[in-house]
Amino acid sequence: MNLKRGFMIAFAIISIMVVQSCNDSDNNEDGTARVQLKLIDSPGDYLEVNVNIIDVQYNSAEDEDGWRSFESFVGPVDVNLLELVGGVSLFLTDENLPSGMMKQIRLILGDGNYIVIDGDDKDSEEDDIKVDLTTPSAQQSGLKLKLDTELEAGFSYTFILDWDVQKSIVETGSGKYILKPVIRVEAEVNSGSIEGVVTGEKTDDTIDGAVPLEGVLIKLYKLDTEEPFASTYTNADGYFIFEGLLPSPSNYEIEIEQDGYSNYKSGDITVKVGEVQDISPIEL
Repeated sequence: MNLKRGFMIAFAIISIMVVQSCNDSDNNEDGTARVQLKLIDSPGDYLEVNVNIIDVQYNSAEDEDGWRSFESFVGPVDVNLLELVGGVSLFLTDENLPSGMMKQIRLILGDGNYIVIDGDDKDSEEDDIKVDLTTPSAQQSGLKLKLDTELEAGFSYTFILDWDVQKSIVETGSGKYILKPVIRVEAEVNSGSIEGVVTGEKTDDTIDGAVPLEGVLIKLYKLDTEEPFASTYTNADGYFIFEGLLPSPSNYEIEIEQDGYSNYKSGDITVKVGEVQDISPIEL
């Protein structure tokens, strides 16, 4: 009886292994890879930056006939880019695509793009001004972003689209604003992140000591460069994160200049692939 029971158990285990092996083989042989597109924001000096995304497409070739829409994109999508800070992101797509080379992706924008700027009365939201954005190139043919990535069957790929708002909006001499999107694309599998929490000493009738600071502008530099590589704001918890950072031979550093508080400058920060470098605490 024991021998028979042992044989049945062994047979069951082998059967499960065979089924699992077949399933894994089927997954690999279906020739697909999972692709996600995640949108984040590098902010600008505006109250709101609203864009209307009506389609997201990919191209595995160089010719214009090769464009295909992501079926998982449910549009149109209206998003205020300035809300994509403090770890908040927007997943545009998540689906399985045929393996092979993915050359490009593109975002096609609609007509409902606008910014909100301060009016004459800085303390009144009623005087905030809504200004339409013109987006000639993106509306006609879509904003093209190069990937040049080989998708291997059975693997997952997450591409981070970091939309630089400040560089993307151009004010003309006539007072018009033009949207010329500047977006940095990095694969999450090849990149790392830097995060932290910013606090500051605040003394009033109810609070005494360090508290999280919201809306603090964080500037990220590559060492020995004068212009910021990226920037973001802290959320209500004082939290910020920079994602999609490639390891740099010269590393990175962070600078903060906040009215009413002392300035902050980090030391060298080494970014490692697949890791999040937490540089907390940051107390201004």
